[in-house]
Amino acid sequence: MVLLVLLVVLFLLLVIPLGWLTALRMSLVRMFFLNASAHRGRRRADLIRMVPSGFPQPDLVVTLTGDCKILGAIGLMMTQFTRPAAIGLALLLIGMFPAKIHAARQGMTTGDKPATPLVARSVIQGVILIATMAVAVGSNGQVRKYAGPGRVVVKAVLT
Repeated sequence: MVLLVLLVVLFLLLVIPLGWLTALRMSLVRMFFLNASAHRGRRRADLIRMVPSGFPQPDLVVTLTGDCKILGAIGLMMTQFTRPAAIGLALLLIGMFPAKIHAARQGMTTGDKPATPLVARSVIQGVILIATMAVAVGSNGQVRKYAGPGRVVVKAVLT
């Protein structure tokens, strides 16, 4: 729930000065960075327990998914990589959803709090997935240079 609140609040703060697409992109960047920090922080053990038993080396899975979130967030910040990063993050969200289902069904805890119930988790994951795909669809990755009086401005073309 914290991730969804962060995403919405940052978006609302940034949408007027930056426009919807940049605001959404930067909000996702911060959300994915925050989420990735759990993969190496205090909640790491909880995340390892969430990995379904069919996966070998759950600790490696948690490390790799955290690293993918960091790389994806970095990619979202770089206009030429925004679309592939957003698509990669969307696929990661879909691929990680079975762990969320497993945690909800097993009644696991994260940081001494019960896992988010499955219906709420599905809605949250859906909103984040839609936001990520909106960035992928809305960003074409082109960069154009515009000459101003005595300067060159590089502007991302987001259509």
